[in-house]
Amino acid sequence: MKKLLAALLCAASFGAYAQTDIIVPVSRLDIEKGNAPIGEIRISQSKYGAVFTPKLQGLKAGIYGFHVHEKPSCAPAESNGKLTAGMAAGGHWDPKKTGAHKGPWDDGGHLGDLPALAVAENGHIQPVVAPRIKNINSLRGHSLMIHAGGDNYSDQPAALGGGGARMACGVIK
Repeated sequence: MKKLLAALLCAASFGAYAQTDIIVPVSRLDIEKGNAPIGEIRISQSKYGAVFTPKLQGLKAGIYGFHVHEKPSCAPAESNGKLTAGMAAGGHWDPKKTGAHKGPWDDGGHLGDLPALAVAENGHIQPVVAPRIKNINSLRGHSLMIHAGGDNYSDQPAALGGGGARMACGVIK
């Protein structure tokens, strides 16, 4: 009986520190017609890092740049004198101020650089793991951004991996 009580108390105390998954509603960005919901991304913690599991609809087959951005907003903002979708999200999350886009596996770059999303012909998207993100609660107060193009995890030949326009976004609460 004492062992059972000790086990229950131990489990309860560890449960108080357990991280719960974060569900992020995602919308396609459209300044003219308004943003439209396309699904959600579940963020969970594993011993290998943060796991991002997309359940999204309406994305064409292909590779899309995927990042955590610094601000919790998907609103448009001005960029180079033009109102631009998702620009209020700011840049890639870079708490160490590295200033470098090096991808999800390089400690010398933005912490918000995530593995690209690969959308299959049937619309299925495999989960991706961000090994450098060890605490999913640190993502709260930021946003997830899906870009219209792929990501080469470099600032060459195009800045920020060449992902292009901000296409879909969700605020991490």
